[in-house]
Amino acid sequence: MATGTEPDVSAADAGDPAARGVHHATRAAIPARHLRADRWWLQPAATAAGLLAFIVYSTWRAFAGDDYYAAPYVSPFYSPCLAENCAEMPGGADWEIVGSWWGLSPALLVLIFPLGFRLTCYYYRKAYYRGFWASPPACAVPEPHAKYTGESRFPLVLQNVHRYFFYFAVLVAGILTYDAALGFRDEDGAWGHMGLGTLVLLANIALIWAYTLSCHSCRHIVGGRLRNFSKHPVRYRMWGWVSVLNARHMQLAWASLVSVAVADFYVYLVASGAFDDPRFF
Repeated sequence: MATGTEPDVSAADAGDPAARGVHHATRAAIPARHLRADRWWLQPAATAAGLLAFIVYSTWRAFAGDDYYAAPYVSPFYSPCLAENCAEMPGGADWEIVGSWWGLSPALLVLIFPLGFRLTCYYYRKAYYRGFWASPPACAVPEPHAKYTGESRFPLVLQNVHRYFFYFAVLVAGILTYDAALGFRDEDGAWGHMGLGTLVLLANIALIWAYTLSCHSCRHIVGGRLRNFSKHPVRYRMWGWVSVLNARHMQLAWASLVSVAVADFYVYLVASGAFDDPRFF
């Protein structure tokens, strides 16, 4: 018995472009692109707005090239500082690996690693695929693209380098941990002091570590390729810990994105003289 939702096989056989995607011959012949009645577009719109705000801010700060160090605090955008044109950071990660020929902001030499890690992160892929590319914009809402190849072709096949960016992200997180420890010094380098900036850097590095360790690649490295967990109790225990964090990967991704911007902005305010860092002891 006809139901009125039978596919139009003749249109598909005729090569009609409109018969692709949700209107393909193998799909029900429902005129509407989707049947969702809620405001499904709010989440991808909010995601796009949040990511765009961070892109604008981080681009400004990355190319600024100044006001990123106020002893003992250094912006996470500029650490480690690898160029000869870096501000002098006594005891900090101030490594003049790149010579005087580099005339741009030193942040551009290091941001590629944490940025590459986030851009290829499984959650961030979902976020900007939906927010900017509408691929798809939401669950049960078809994407507008006529052809879908996933991540099997260039350039999206490069997303597979995520596991390698993870190792660099761990290295950068370790350096930022060292920077946070240096926050317990005063302007002259004497230990045993703490200001508001110390707490800002500590909160930031805690969230960065939580986000980094909640990564799917970290979970695979810790517990992947094992046939029997009972024979590897230590790795199984570690896999369980990482899995707990992995369940909050989205929240940690956003929290750490906000925290790194807040930490940079705080150092900027102190370094530019717009704000005096309150000292607790």
